[in-house]
Amino acid sequence: MVFKTPVLIVNFKTYAKATGKKALELAKVAEKVAKELDVEIIVAVQYTDIKLVAESVEIPVYAQHIDPIKPGAHTGHILPEAVKEAGAQGTLLNHSERRLRLDMINEVILRAKEVGLETIVCADKPETSAAVATLKPTAIAIEPPELIGTGISVSRAKPEVITNTVSIIRKIDEKIPILTGAGITYREDVEKALKLGTQGVLVASAIVKAKNWEEKIKELSLPLTLLR
Repeated sequence: MVFKTPVLIVNFKTYAKATGKKALELAKVAEKVAKELDVEIIVAVQYTDIKLVAESVEIPVYAQHIDPIKPGAHTGHILPEAVKEAGAQGTLLNHSERRLRLDMINEVILRAKEVGLETIVCADKPETSAAVATLKPTAIAIEPPELIGTGISVSRAKPEVITNTVSIIRKIDEKIPILTGAGITYREDVEKALKLGTQGVLVASAIVKAKNWEEKIKELSLPLTLLR
């Protein structure tokens, strides 16, 4: 089942504030907001936290990466079947902190489809997004790496990156969800990203590092309610 749009995806990365029991706490806050506002929120957690979180919340849980391997002798790799068995509904791929070659992205997408995992593939520029679109992932997230974690959103600093990405992808695939990441921090950032033609946002530090998780998640989720 493909996630609904518009969507807020919260990437927990490997922050101590979003690891283990704290990951579960944050996921439950996200679930609370999702239910209160009736919006789609996905949490992307560390591999070791997938089972704990997936068994405790009803919102979709994603892995942060998987490898294009099949069951066998692959010590230290992330097996798609294992992620699925743990309760993940999908996975992020090609984040700027875990880059993959295009041929590897294709292999991972194919493996994910074999086991029934959704794939949200990150891309650093419009041209990369176009190449990824031909591989038919579940969704694409445009994320200029130089803005990730800066608090300066791509929707404010480089809106042309979003509009160019939307334009080039729509020539390839008219329906694939296009998301925006990198520096998304305030409600206005989400509003502008949606106005520029994307169907959701990918957020990490602005939420994980927030003093009040619930307030920040609500702030970034409210614009989604206007597009239901």
